[in-house]
Amino acid sequence: MTSRKERGVPAELALARVDITVLTRRAGAPLIILDVLVNVLLGALPVVFVVAAAVVLGRVPAAVDGGLGSHAWDSLLDAFFVAAGAFIGQQIVAPVRESVGDLVARQVDGKVIDDVMAAATSTTGVGPLEDPRVVEDLRTAARELETWVQSPGQACAGQLALIGRYTQLAGYAGVVGAVFSWLAAAGLVVAVMLFRYGLRGGLRKYADVRFELDGAELKNDYLRALAIDADAAKEIRVFGLIDWFRELWRQSYLEWLKPLWAARRRIYLWPFVWFTAWGMAVTASVMALAGHTAADPGSDLSLTDFVMVITAALSALSLGEFYRESDLPTAVGMHAYDAVRRFFSGLAAGEPAARVPAARESAADSTAPGTPAADAATVPEPSGTIRFDKVSFHYPGQQRMILDELDLTLPIGRCTALVGVNGAGKTTLVKLLARLHEPTSGAILLDGVDIRSYPVDAWRAKLGVIFQDFARYEVSAADNVAFGSVAHIGDRAGVRAVVEAVGLADALDALPRGMDTPLARHLEGGADLSGGQWQRIALARALFALRNGSPVLVLDEPTASLDVRAEAGFFKEFTDLAHGATTLLISHRFSTVRQADLIVVLEDGRVTEHGSHEELLAADGRYAHLFRLQADRFTDSEDAGSEDDPGGGKDAAAPSEETVGRAL
Repeated sequence: MTSRKERGVPAELALARVDITVLTRRAGAPLIILDVLVNVLLGALPVVFVVAAAVVLGRVPAAVDGGLGSHAWDSLLDAFFVAAGAFIGQQIVAPVRESVGDLVARQVDGKVIDDVMAAATSTTGVGPLEDPRVVEDLRTAARELETWVQSPGQACAGQLALIGRYTQLAGYAGVVGAVFSWLAAAGLVVAVMLFRYGLRGGLRKYADVRFELDGAELKNDYLRALAIDADAAKEIRVFGLIDWFRELWRQSYLEWLKPLWAARRRIYLWPFVWFTAWGMAVTASVMALAGHTAADPGSDLSLTDFVMVITAALSALSLGEFYRESDLPTAVGMHAYDAVRRFFSGLAAGEPAARVPAARESAADSTAPGTPAADAATVPEPSGTIRFDKVSFHYPGQQRMILDELDLTLPIGRCTALVGVNGAGKTTLVKLLARLHEPTSGAILLDGVDIRSYPVDAWRAKLGVIFQDFARYEVSAADNVAFGSVAHIGDRAGVRAVVEAVGLADALDALPRGMDTPLARHLEGGADLSGGQWQRIALARALFALRNGSPVLVLDEPTASLDVRAEAGFFKEFTDLAHGATTLLISHRFSTVRQADLIVVLEDGRVTEHGSHEELLAADGRYAHLFRLQADRFTDSEDAGSEDDPGGGKDAAAPSEETVGRAL
């Protein structure tokens, strides 16, 4: 593909015009035709005014000689009314043109936004949305589409507005050519287009420099948002960061502005010296020649013609200026659309296949002979195991394997706990199970059948998943819970039951509108919850999914915001609530995982140990080591607060398992 520098500015501008023209079609033919007609009218009216005003001036001497009621006076009035009508018409049509242009811009931007939303929500997985390059393109596009200052739609409206400007130029040149000299008219057009080329091409170059600094601008956006963020405001003030933050913000903006200032001097200084020199030479030549011709007693150039030529020439030269309604939108607006197209390309490149390839036989080879093929429309009820068969995975754009030929079997109807240090691959495993990513190699098998054989939505309907970074929706408390099974969102009795099950009923009843209270303070009648209460909302959401036909429950750090005692009490109840379900539990707290039927230790993307709590302690391996480290921490914490041993029990012997269990 040819780069911008290789194409050069003229080719780049031409291609940009083509892109804008193609995009403008999305506004619809009726609106485009209306905009074109309004712009042609707005371009013609100033030319009519110049001609009529010159005629008025030329007829004044005869009207004065003829007096009121004479034919010359009537002719003067006719020309005056035409000039006045053209002037008033401009004042009427100009805001109409602006309104129609806004409609074009909104129509185009609305469809582009729809495209972005449809593309962002249509991916079966989240891989593309976790790719920093794709996300940066999305943020760049969203910034312009949301602010609606230099958006793709504004570029389309701006290009249509050029019709009015160039209609004026053609009209003025026609007047000069018809009345005086076509050579002079051509010189005026060349002068104007040189100015336009320098201005428009320079603006494009300047915009390119700015686009190259998108990363710095996004950093400035972040710092500006941080300065007015309520959560960050607390720490900024408590830690005395205001002066430091202000200086950081200043330096960040200078790092962005200095290259822009240098580019502006380079692009606009000397080129416009030469453009101005040419414009002045053409203007002086036309004026001198017109004046000399008018002064010649034998010339046919009348006073009316002279005024008309001079006024038309000056008006034409004024069109070499910056067009507020067109230049910046057409130069910058398509940058947002370029980012949109890169976002689409990134999504397409990063979206994995939704189904297992027909030629792939590894899943069948790795299972017992005679494994039945999956039903393409439904997912059978799990009956045996969910198995990770030599599953490897790395994130898009990275080479480091998060999971490396992982072999793991989750027994149906039992609780499996997954433990490991940060970065071991626990959350990644959950994402693969939910098909938010697809394995780089290997397969996940449900009772011997690759889950990629099933429709994504049908498979996910079997899962109730609560991630560590679960969503906090700015809707009612009831809907926040019911989103676990949106098909049953109207089941208020079911919602109430799971809310009571997680011990949150009293807290929600105390809200201004009970469970109908929006969980966002900025909404009318809204309120917010504590971190622990939000975590119970997420748990209730998972239980609601379980009670409405999702037999596999996945909980990723489900009680991180609860204290140790509340967590222990909750899981004692939760075990009964989820009885009979297939549960995958991820937690750093051993008070939780010790209650699981099966505990799996994940390290460096592989299973290193598995068994019951007692079996793993007896093996005295990695799990036992981590368990005792955490037990010592909690035991020391309790001892440190003991009135009998204010020294914190430094010489105490290692705690027994019974003590550990009680502490946890």
